[in-house]
Amino acid sequence: MPTRVLTGITTTGTPHLGNYVGAIRPAIAASREAGVESFFFLADYHALIKCEDPARIERSRREIAATWLAAGLDPARVVFYRQSDVPEIPELSWLLTCVTGKGQMNRAHAYKAALDANVAAGEDADAGITMGLYSYPILMAADILLFGAQRVPVGRDQVQHIEMARDVAARFNHLFGAGRELLVLPEAAVDDEVATLPGLDGRKMSKSYDNTVPLFEGGPEALRAAVARIVTDSRGPGEPKPTEDVALVTLFDAFATPPERADFRAALQAGLAWGEAKARLVAQIEAQVGPMRARYAELMARPDELEAVLQAGATKARALAAPLMATLRQAVGLRAMVAAAAPAAAAAAAKAALPVFKQYRESDGRFRFKLVAADGQQVLLISEGFDEGREAGAWVKRLKTEGAAALPGAPLTLGEGMDTARVAAALQALVDAAAAEAADKLKP
Repeated sequence: MPTRVLTGITTTGTPHLGNYVGAIRPAIAASREAGVESFFFLADYHALIKCEDPARIERSRREIAATWLAAGLDPARVVFYRQSDVPEIPELSWLLTCVTGKGQMNRAHAYKAALDANVAAGEDADAGITMGLYSYPILMAADILLFGAQRVPVGRDQVQHIEMARDVAARFNHLFGAGRELLVLPEAAVDDEVATLPGLDGRKMSKSYDNTVPLFEGGPEALRAAVARIVTDSRGPGEPKPTEDVALVTLFDAFATPPERADFRAALQAGLAWGEAKARLVAQIEAQVGPMRARYAELMARPDELEAVLQAGATKARALAAPLMATLRQAVGLRAMVAAAAPAAAAAAAKAALPVFKQYRESDGRFRFKLVAADGQQVLLISEGFDEGREAGAWVKRLKTEGAAALPGAPLTLGEGMDTARVAAALQALVDAAAAEAADKLKP
């Protein structure tokens, strides 16, 4: 079964070369791996915590969406959406808020850092601290838990938030799961090998230090101007140049093959002038970034295309989110007010009207299963063949517990004349029936 990986991108700035090498490029490469189901979202609700400039939020959402698509993110292969286009996220955030202890939020790093800064400045401890900042980890937990993400790539400074998401999910499951894992407990994926590019002054490339090299903005001219400002030593043309711990060399390495890296180092040691070395670096970067920049410009000029991609992504995201939220509402008691005058008869009738999974072995020796409508005639979906019966059984169990959320990437085909919405509704009926049965067993 595929591993679900979720990545959030805060929409408060314009991506630079360091963002591309350290985050964008490796994330897109990972999304192309077999056995991975990737979710990428523009975290624009999170951006509101950090930024009160509507124009900047709007511009950043557009720039970041265009950047990721121009860099090669395939919206047909991944689920790419805006956080604000999925109303189930804030709804789940509220459900999680209701089971999260204040003491746990008091220990969140971002809140503690703001609190400590206020105290050090002689201000009121909570001066300028919004509930958005305070509750940030709960919204992040909702982002992750709504889609059953199993792996969340983060920096070490974000590991605490993944641990909080696990704690909140475990508590929710304990209170409302009736023995079921309603919410999947995620794992933080920290890659200590992630490339960190130096900026113009040798420190980590960061907007905070004003030492960045632009990725797309400003075109080739801006790239050349930024590279020209990279700090080097006073060695002149003809003098051997150092090649270790040199920002110029590290930047070149990020866009070069091993043979190209070796040639560049040899040229520097042979006396290549710093100016010529910078020209080589510009050419090396431009060879890769130039075509992407052209695509970026196209996308920025066609906001309707960007909007269509994001809306399609939101549709895919909501197809997964809505069934889970229906299950969670049922679990916490937000249920339809239906008559219960004859519970036994109603339960029997409901059970009889449910679709049924049927497992079998074909003449080729492979194991398969199909989901058949309550009338016993219509085939809603049918699986591919499995070498082991337990593999088929595992998928049946997953579909019964996760519903439509398990469909993307599943080894299944829809029955003749079926559509995803009808199959999702049938699976949700099974999930709801299981939840109701579990709840009945808990009644005194």
